[in-house]
Amino acid sequence: MPDTPDIADRRDAVCVIGAGASGLAAIKNLREAGFEVDCYERETSVGGAWNWRHDRSPVYAGTHLVTSRPLTEFPDFPMPDTWPDYPDHKLVLSYLERYSAHFGLEDDVWFGTEVVSVEPVGDGRWDVTTQSTGGGSSRVQRYAGVVVANGHNWSPARPEIPGDFRGQVIHSAQYKDPAQLRGRKVLVIGGGNTGCDIAVEAAQQASTVWHSTRRGYWHAPEYVLGRPFDQITARRLPLRVRQWFYRRAVTLTSGDLTRHGLPAPDHQPYESHPVVNSRLPYYLGLGRITPVPDVTAFDGASAVLADGRRVEPELVITATGYRPRFDFLAPELLDIAEDGRPDLHLHAFARRHPTLAVVGLVQAGFGLFPLAHWQSVAVARWLRLRVTDPERATAVQRKESTRPVASWSRRRVVPTPRHWFEVDHVEYLRAVEGLLREMEAA
Repeated sequence: MPDTPDIADRRDAVCVIGAGASGLAAIKNLREAGFEVDCYERETSVGGAWNWRHDRSPVYAGTHLVTSRPLTEFPDFPMPDTWPDYPDHKLVLSYLERYSAHFGLEDDVWFGTEVVSVEPVGDGRWDVTTQSTGGGSSRVQRYAGVVVANGHNWSPARPEIPGDFRGQVIHSAQYKDPAQLRGRKVLVIGGGNTGCDIAVEAAQQASTVWHSTRRGYWHAPEYVLGRPFDQITARRLPLRVRQWFYRRAVTLTSGDLTRHGLPAPDHQPYESHPVVNSRLPYYLGLGRITPVPDVTAFDGASAVLADGRRVEPELVITATGYRPRFDFLAPELLDIAEDGRPDLHLHAFARRHPTLAVVGLVQAGFGLFPLAHWQSVAVARWLRLRVTDPERATAVQRKESTRPVASWSRRRVVPTPRHWFEVDHVEYLRAVEGLLREMEAA
């Protein structure tokens, strides 16, 4: 398509959307593959979800990594050895800022700029419309490829609970400080890492704490045999062996939590996203947290539970996760189903648009940063192969498109939106490695 006066053609440059951890990794690896990059970030600084200054950040005062430092850091930029095993959000943000500064990534970031739309224009090229976050006129630029790294932990998934409630209901995205809990009767809904962390903080601040979960989960300890739990389970062992070790570690540390009133897990270890929290069993044992089943309705001052009981909280916090959103893309570009779930090869490559990719849309038992790094390496080399050897690129795409999902995704997971993007860390990296080898083959 020829140039028009109102479209600036960036020719072989690639557009990256978002300057969080995944976006920064994408900028770096695209540049190393020889591409010019324009990154658009709606906020005024890097860090994405880890930057508490950003409006969409889910970070609260007590947020910390639930995966250990060596398994979370980028493979080409280690965290300092003097840092704790589980750095808090301030350290993680400083790490991303240092990563950005070390590789000079901010030189390619347009801050305070929001992507309004991304549209295909033929031959794998894209027209990207941007606008200042504060409003004003829009601008259209044409790119050879687009990498979406806008994160999937910023648009709250709010439960639909019928009835009216006289108290206060907030999503965990609105929870920022333990002072919000002090002296209050608090009901926390959600059994994931955030729900468990907030329940533990409430146990230290609130007058009464109820923790509502829909099902039982496997609660892993932070440490086993003096080492972070994930460092012991990260070995390349058969799944059944890792499951056995997981159950054994839980038995030797927190024990059977059903005696405190939690429901028993209805699935095996690694069939749901790991919940890592050694303090939850402690406060359950002290009676500071009362486990309750799912909330089915609100009725005035009461929350009605699935077993017919009623509790009367002053504050309800729904730690019910987030949903992916790509408002700037037509749903069919990512094959997004009616429930909002995109269908992407390796949770990264658009199946019908080879120059459109998403980085960071995965969840694993270990850290996201290494996965985002290798995803962006694969995306960068894929886009480069399309330039240097289009026939080879077409052959690789044809072969990869037939690879079954089971070869890189968890074979069995709890069937909820929370686990849409759950992968086995080791198997996933093997699949990405396989793609890289396919592209490097003569």
